[in-house]
Order: sequence, then C-alpha cells, then structure tokens
Amino acid sequence: MPRFALPRPSATKSILLGLVAALLAVTAAAQPATTTLRIATEYPATSMPGLGVSHFVQQVAQKTEGRLVFEASFDAAAGFKSADMVDAVEARRIDAGDAFAGGVANRYPLFAVSSLPFLADSLPRAEALLKAARPAYERFLQAHGQRLLYTTPWPASGIWSRKPVTSPDGLRALRIRTYDDMSQATLAAAGAQAFNISFTDAVARIAAGDVDAVLSSGDGGAGRKLWQYLPAFTEINYAMPISIATINLAAYESLDDAARTAVDQAAAETEAAQWQRIRSRLEDNYRVMRSNGVVIETNVPPAVTGALKAASAGAIRQWQEQVGPDADEILRRFSGR
Repeated sequence: MPRFALPRPSATKSILLGLVAALLAVTAAAQPATTTLRIATEYPATSMPGLGVSHFVQQVAQKTEGRLVFEASFDAAAGFKSADMVDAVEARRIDAGDAFAGGVANRYPLFAVSSLPFLADSLPRAEALLKAARPAYERFLQAHGQRLLYTTPWPASGIWSRKPVTSPDGLRALRIRTYDDMSQATLAAAGAQAFNISFTDAVARIAAGDVDAVLSSGDGGAGRKLWQYLPAFTEINYAMPISIATINLAAYESLDDAARTAVDQAAAETEAAQWQRIRSRLEDNYRVMRSNGVVIETNVPPAVTGALKAASAGAIRQWQEQVGPDADEILRRFSGR
C-alpha cells in the first residue's frame, strides 16, 4: 500500500495561518470602510444648536450603521466662530458646521433676516420667516460650495444684565454685547454702548468687566456662562433668530447614494426635532435660570419696548438696501403667507 507523508506540524500551522489571513482579508473587503467627517459649533453641547448637532450625528451613524461618522466639537473647540463658519466650510477647513445666523450676517447680511428686530417675535412668525427665506439661503450656500442641512430656532432674545432693565435710562446705562450689525445699531440708537461680538468673546469681556449686558436668549449651556455674572434677564422678545447647519458640497457629493440619503434624512429629522423642542425650551430655560438665582422680568414696561422699537425704525429698510432682490423676495413671501 502506498504510504502518504503527513505535513510536518510547522507546515500545518503555516497553512492554517494562511487560511485565517485570507478569511480575514475577504471579511474586511466585504465590510465597507468607515468615512469620518467633522462638524463644529461655537455653542455648548447643551444649547439648542449643540443638541441639534448631537441629534444629527447620532441619526447619521444609526442610518448608515456606522459607515459614516460625524465627529462633533462644541464651544468653538475647532477654532471657528459663527462669523467664520460659512467660509470655513466652503474652504473645507471643517466638513460641516452649525453657525448662528446673526454671526454669519456680520459677513453676509442675507442671514440677518431671522434677527431683524421685532419681525419674528413669536414661534409661528419665526417658522413663516424661515419658510420665506429658505430658498434664498439655499441659493447662497450653493454658490459658496455647500448645502444647507437643517436649521435650529433659538428662544426669543432678551437682555441679560446685572439688574432688570425697567426704563429707557436703564437701556442707556448698558454696555451690551449684540450679535449682529443690526442689533448693534438698534441698541446704540437706544443710547446703550453696543458691541457686536461673538458669544465666545462676550463671556471673556464680561468676566473682564468690559461688558455688563448681553443680548441673547442665554439658552442651555450658554445661560450657565452668563448667570454667574449677569443675574437678571429682561424678556424684550427682540427676535427669534436661527442657527444654520451646512455641509461642504464636495464632501457631500463624495458620499455614495445611500450615505447621501442618510444625511438628507438625518438633517430633515433633526430640523423637525429642533422646531418641536423649542416649544418647551423656554419654559425649561426659565425654570433652570430661576433655580440659579436669575431674576426674570416678563412684564417689561412699555417705555422700554417703545424705546427699542423706535430705535429699530428703518432697520428692515436698511437690510433690504444691503441685501437687494433676495430681501424683497423674502419679505414678499413672508407678508403673503
């Protein structure tokens, strides 16, 4: 009978290792590689924009089963403030970003529309204004190499200060941070010393004593940065501005069809969640603010609101002159809602 030689133990081990390596290579080839993109905001994770970023990131990861991952950064940790975000996304210094529209307006006035004084001072009006402005936002962003993902509403802007603002003299005594050129002009016309600076820079200026008031909702984590210095909030309902989240167009188009669909769906779901969340957000904010010693003045004297509205006269016309036909289209769509 013929005799067959068995492989030596070392040879058997080599064969097995080769089979395992081949199997692992086939398995790895069968699993799509993970794509990682970066998204940033200058606001805290607990603010409305921060919650939106987290929701979007989670939804994308879930819908793609981890094949597409957005790494999020908050509190301007990526080095970009709202005024810089559109340019940063266009240049792909960051793949995607969430920016306060008022900050963007410092460079691109179109985005000031959501923070025009006393135009969108309620949730229904803010929703109608967004609907009217969205086509212009999308055209602008397309021209700047990016795609609008979703928007986030902010609670109505009020005045954080050392004590409630109860008179026009109180307005005139403020050294106040504002968030765009229009709000700076309005508060300056009311007699205050007004400074147009980012939220991140405002906190440092307050701590240094250069600023003693802030125009802001102070939402979420942003409020925690304010109430340690400014324990009063005057509810003037100046505006209900928005933040916008965008993605670099080349980054978006480099994704496969399934990933792009996941991004679009996650963005739509995030926007719906954010506009639903705002309905209870003000009540939640006020509860937390009061528990931390903030005095909230909701019965603002007519003399104060009257002075602010008088100071803002002509603001919309000035904005129309800056922006041109897009502004006229937005206001026409808004007034015809």
